[in-house]
Amino acid sequence: MSFQNPVFIPGPTNIPEALRKACDMPTIDHRSPLFGQILHPVREGVRKVLMSDSAEVFIFPSTGTGGWETALTNTLSPGDKVLAARNGMFSHRWIDMCQRHGLDVQIVETPWGAGIPADRYEEILTADTAHEIKAVLATHNETATGVRSDIGAIRKALDAADHPALLFVDGVSSIGSMEFRFDDWGVDIAVTGSQKGFMLPAGLAIVGFSARAMKATETATLPRTFFDVHDMSKGYAANAYPYTPAVGLMNGLNEACRMLLDEGLDNVFARHHRIAEGVRAAVRAWGMELCATDPSVYSDTVSAIRTPEGFNATEIVTHAAETYGVAFGVGLGEVAGKVFRIGHLGSLTDVMTLSGLATAEMCMADLGLDIQLGSGVAAAQDYYRSHRAARKREAA
Repeated sequence: MSFQNPVFIPGPTNIPEALRKACDMPTIDHRSPLFGQILHPVREGVRKVLMSDSAEVFIFPSTGTGGWETALTNTLSPGDKVLAARNGMFSHRWIDMCQRHGLDVQIVETPWGAGIPADRYEEILTADTAHEIKAVLATHNETATGVRSDIGAIRKALDAADHPALLFVDGVSSIGSMEFRFDDWGVDIAVTGSQKGFMLPAGLAIVGFSARAMKATETATLPRTFFDVHDMSKGYAANAYPYTPAVGLMNGLNEACRMLLDEGLDNVFARHHRIAEGVRAAVRAWGMELCATDPSVYSDTVSAIRTPEGFNATEIVTHAAETYGVAFGVGLGEVAGKVFRIGHLGSLTDVMTLSGLATAEMCMADLGLDIQLGSGVAAAQDYYRSHRAARKREAA
């Protein structure tokens, strides 16, 4: 691999130089008032990125997986029933975590490539007149398949059923890149990590709790120690942590929030959509299809691209790494060997994306696929050129 080339995996993402410098800082006493000058602004910055006025933000030295565990263990008790759809590898892993914690998971099996069926959720929640379901899980952006689900529709399903279940959302590959409205969508816990939309190295689990979720922590009995939000709250009140924080990463997160908010969240979302549309134009020019079954569920952060039947898509990823020093994502789970993934989130531009598309074309041609060199690149170029006015508005 080459350190000079950008990566096109759906996380960890490319790190802007300003964020690398922000993480590279001298050691400070993390129990001194100086640490509070990092801690409190970064929590407020994350709250703004979540588009919330009131979310309680907790930042753990971990990854998104630790964020999942934080959500479950702080609000639920052994045997509690949760509702979840399995439509990709990451929703599957969250379900697996629930089961390992002794939770009773009602699983809505969903085709890999489809979004969460909010109408089916509404049917199940309406039928649950005893309100046995304590939490509803939703993977906003299924990274394995390049599928975005409608969280607002899931909130409407809960409301239509007049059901009090908490709404937990995995926003690991969406928050900071795609529209995410914590307050407007009535999210109770949002989970993300440092290494995707926030453009940092992996190492931070970032979690937002609603007031309802915080109230649930008072009666939850699942065991927790490292991820106990009450311990974390006590630490925050004293400008500290219950253990050693990842100070450099938190300083980087502070800067990342500033960068996103200075660009403007609407502009961040528009940039990701524009870049994704260029990738999708290239896929069409190659005569291929996305794993995502319908434009309404297309992800703006990752595209999972189906290769012809009988061709091992993983060869493209291996060849790109070995021959051109460029990283793409492999297919996972049910779509392993059937798709390769192009991540287009975080610190990325139109021009950087074109280099990734050109590399993918070279790899496919090298491996004998019927690809006309330049076809996908030209399609993306046409899209980006025709949308240059939008770029100018972002820069204004």
